[in-house]
Amino acid sequence: MTDQRNAIAYLRVSTIRQGRSGLGLEAQREAVARYAAEARLELVGEFVEVETGKGSNALTKRPQLLAALAEAKKGKAKLVLAKLDRLARNVHFISGLMETGVDFAVADMPNADRFQLHLYAALAEKEAEIISQRTKAALAAAKARGTVLGRNGKHLAMRNKVEAKARLEPVSNRLSMMRAEGLSIRKMVAALNAEKVHSPCGGTWHPANLHRALKRLGL
Repeated sequence: MTDQRNAIAYLRVSTIRQGRSGLGLEAQREAVARYAAEARLELVGEFVEVETGKGSNALTKRPQLLAALAEAKKGKAKLVLAKLDRLARNVHFISGLMETGVDFAVADMPNADRFQLHLYAALAEKEAEIISQRTKAALAAAKARGTVLGRNGKHLAMRNKVEAKARLEPVSNRLSMMRAEGLSIRKMVAALNAEKVHSPCGGTWHPANLHRALKRLGL
């Protein structure tokens, strides 16, 4: 006899392009599967969402999440996701999810209690606010320098570049140290994955995304 329980996986990407390509989904799926195995949970369902999820009322904008919650409640299963920010970078949203009564877990924070999840959500919300502010400031500075921002796509390209660099900030010091130590790309990839340091997209590191990261950071 075992104490194994059922679990429902919820995966989310925030753009149509990511949804079509599967970018990010496989990394989330692997993280959920690892958590389920360690927690002796049997995955009996999977729901995939392609939606931005912005705003405190994002729960009502996600039919797949609502379906996953209904299925979990019906089968008394645990809802499992890879990372907290795959739900939302919003404290009110996380509180609303908790009020549904469905037990849920985050794969990369397996031991987090409700207080800690609230705290992490608050930090993620603040991080998103800071990134937004930096993006606006960078665009304003570019415009002041005479950069043409408009319909020709330069505006979007500049914004994407700034946001990509902002996402690298949590690992920039670690990458700088590894560069200073003279590690090869192969050894850097192995070390980052061994330390479970997530890439900017939330998955594992490989030579291609590490090269891009180092180039963006000027390392």
